[in-house]
Amino acid sequence: MDFADSRVVITGAAGTFGGWIAQAFASEGARLCLSDIRADALAETAARLNLDPARTLTHPTDLMQEASIGALAELVRSRWGAPDIVVNNAGLYPRGPRLIDLPAEDWDRIMGVNVRAPFLVSRAMARLMIGTGVKGSIVTIGSGAARQMRATSVPYCTSKTAVERLSKGLALELAPHGIRVNVVEPGFAPGSEVSVLPEDYVAKMRARIPLGRTSEPGDAAGAVLYLCSARAGFITGAVLSVDGGNSIGTFEPPG
Repeated sequence: MDFADSRVVITGAAGTFGGWIAQAFASEGARLCLSDIRADALAETAARLNLDPARTLTHPTDLMQEASIGALAELVRSRWGAPDIVVNNAGLYPRGPRLIDLPAEDWDRIMGVNVRAPFLVSRAMARLMIGTGVKGSIVTIGSGAARQMRATSVPYCTSKTAVERLSKGLALELAPHGIRVNVVEPGFAPGSEVSVLPEDYVAKMRARIPLGRTSEPGDAAGAVLYLCSARAGFITGAVLSVDGGNSIGTFEPPG
């Protein structure tokens, strides 16, 4: 168990990918700090994963509020001193109007959760890690949308491009402290309660994936665990796609 007693912070932990990542780390014996704005969903996630309350922290973090992120960091500091691993998983994937019809507040909300929050979370947790000498790992969940622009999802694509550049910059600046920063680009996984997608959109997205299926629980989670492990100890500033080939280009099914 590579992560026995490792201290792992996961944002968006009550979501689809967040739950999968939490389950993967829990199965390896890690201690978890689960963060999500939905307190009830956090409790449900912890119960569903049968997490030991004595080894599990939860925090209803509003990622749009710097003070709330500060409270999350204070919880981690007071209980653990510092994390070993941080997973910036929380994100919004809205499909909306054309850019010329997009309200500025919608743009700000997407950028706030998808870009500003990973910066603030990483900054707060990295300060704790540096202060206690932890040579840890930060992984941010990106997307192949960083390289493929999609109509009606331009703000999302823009945010994921920005967060990948942010992660590379963090990797450069935190390397002297022994903190590695990488990005995992998961495959398409419908079912988020935060960003509900219509069935016709899900079917079209599934048909585009060269390997012919949507993302399953072990796919992105396995990549996150690998990048946080000693086996990836010489990897930082990398972007790992785990998307069934979806980011290669448009796939046209035969027929």
